[in-house]
Amino acid sequence: MAEKLSEHFTLTECCRSETAMRKGIDNNATGEELENLKRVLENVIEPVRVHYGVPFTLNSGYRCQELNTAIGSNSNSQHCKGQAIDFEIPSIDNDEVARWVMDNLDYDQLILEFYDGIDPNSGWIHVSYVSAEENRNESLVYDGKHYTQFE
Repeated sequence: MAEKLSEHFTLTECCRSETAMRKGIDNNATGEELENLKRVLENVIEPVRVHYGVPFTLNSGYRCQELNTAIGSNSNSQHCKGQAIDFEIPSIDNDEVARWVMDNLDYDQLILEFYDGIDPNSGWIHVSYVSAEENRNESLVYDGKHYTQFE
């Protein structure tokens, strides 16, 4: 049975990666990364799950440095520290969910990524959490080329 990190999410879900499986990359979080995953789940992802009452899977959670490089992500991505999770909720507009997070939760960074404003299921939400004392509460939109303030 998979180790539960929170009421609705497991370690396996937080570390799952098709790319890691295809390339034979060991993408298991341990130690500090594991504790960071628990914090982002407890403070952001679980409250979202409870508020909307809709089961959802995580798009991306922890990424070891090798996996992060393999997918071409930023070398200092918070995913590598276990501090960030990408997600979307089926049947609920990503803009709506991102706004709810922005208005109701403490977070480090919230990015509505690749949302086109037409298809409510376009893109996904990236959210990170460091600690109540260190969170920047930075809200952005990313269209694939530019970051702008999310308002």
